[in-house]
Order: sequence, then C-alpha cells, then structure tokens
Amino acid sequence: MAVSVSVLALLTLAACGTESGSGDGDGGEGGGGTVRSDVPVTGVPWSVDSVTAGGTTTEAPPGARLEIDAKGRATGDLGCNRVSADARVDGDRITVKRAVTTEMACDQNVQKFEQALLRVLNGELTAELSGRKLTLTAPDGDRVALSEEPPAALLGTRWEVGTLLDGKKATAVPADLPAGSVPYLTLSKDGTVQGNSGCNTFRATAEAGDKTITFGPAAGTRKLCAEPAMEVERAVLAALDGRAAYTVEGGTLTLTAADGQGLAATAAAPRGPRTLPDGG
Repeated sequence: MAVSVSVLALLTLAACGTESGSGDGDGGEGGGGTVRSDVPVTGVPWSVDSVTAGGTTTEAPPGARLEIDAKGRATGDLGCNRVSADARVDGDRITVKRAVTTEMACDQNVQKFEQALLRVLNGELTAELSGRKLTLTAPDGDRVALSEEPPAALLGTRWEVGTLLDGKKATAVPADLPAGSVPYLTLSKDGTVQGNSGCNTFRATAEAGDKTITFGPAAGTRKLCAEPAMEVERAVLAALDGRAAYTVEGGTLTLTAADGQGLAATAAAPRGPRTLPDGG
C-alpha cells in the first residue's frame, strides 16, 4: 500500500459552553439568520464550502469536512489528506493549534486548497453561525465557510472508498490508482450493491437493516491490475463479505465486519475545486 495512515494522535480538546445541534437562526443558504455568540459547533459534521486567504476564495474539493466531536476531538478531511488538531472552543472563539496531517500525494489544485485551509485553521478564530452556515474568521480577515452536513442516504448514494480499516489500523487508499480504479459502492433499493473494488467491477446482494448490512458473495470481472490496486481490491471485498455493522455520519459511511475488516467512504459530490474572485 503506498500510504499507511496509522491511527492519528488525536489531541484532547476543551469544549466550553457548547452543545450538539444546529443553530437557532432561521436563515438558510445565503445567510440572513440570527448569528449566535455561543456557537454550538461540537458533534456536528461540517462540510467545508470554501476557504478565503489573501483575498482569494477557493471552493473546496469534494469530501472536505471538519468535525469536533462530543469527546473533544477535532478531525477532518482536507480534500485528500486527513487532519487532526488541538482545538479549544470557548463561546464564539475556536483556537486551533498543532494540526497533524497525513502526507498523501494529491492533485495540485487540491494541494493548494489544503495549504490555504491549514494556514487559516491556525490560531484563534471567531465562529459565526447563521442557520446551517458556519464561518470561521481569522484576525486578518481570512476565513473558512462551512455548512452543516445532513446525513447522506445509505441507498442510492455513490460511496467512494478513501480509507481501509483493519482492527485499529486505518490505511488510506492510494491517491495514484489508475483512472477507473478508484473503489466505490452503491447500495440499491432492490437489495443489491455494485461498484468497483479497486481493480474489477462487482455486484452482490446486500440486505440493509438499521445497523447492519448482510452482503452476499460478490460476482464481477476478473482482470488483473498492478499490486497496489489488487491489494485495495482484496481489502474492499473482505469488508463486503457477510454481515457488517455500518454507520452514516454526515457524508461518511463506515462499514466494519465482525473480524475488524472494514472501510470508510464518502458520498460523492458533483463539485470540484476552482478559484473565484473574493466574494464570487
């Protein structure tokens, strides 16, 4: 596997005066709601919309997310790499320090976005919540725009696999897999699952319950690929073998089989990174 992500050292956070849930503002997209001073940001999955740094606003790539959980851990996806950080939440102030990231090779545009985001998420930020929109603003005016992320639908969503799980070990799917070999799965209402396991396409039965999915034997194509893709394929198919527990949190699906084999996947989004004029 090209890049191994052992369990990241998640740093303890102090979360003061916060609670889970959405803000009370009645403004939706586009603002206009009540801005709260005691901002409830913990326990909410936030999708990163854009970052503004040095007067330039860059739209986030698909899968960029940030969350501070109820236990006081800040984790997220930058668009390619994962991040954990030491953060302190105090009223409408969030202080972020000592971010730790994985070191995957990424698309150049995504890399630039990640670098800009990490520059802004460093130090004390002012949090403003309007409806389901959260803005984190640095003293120099640089800012990150986020939206509260509703849970993606389990069925009908294209889930793109980004992380492979083996007990307590998490391994990132290599970013340099050949085109058409990025693993994904889509569960359908007819009780089937289909997708790509990293090399071959596959199809199987999939009986979804409230907390578990029971997968039948997979059938698919039988072409041979380079070893990194075949290694991913073996891990994906191991996670989709028999009964697996699942959770959907925001746009992230996690599947874990009884033997600890599993995967984490994000809901595919139709947008991509692009640079806009400030305020565009």
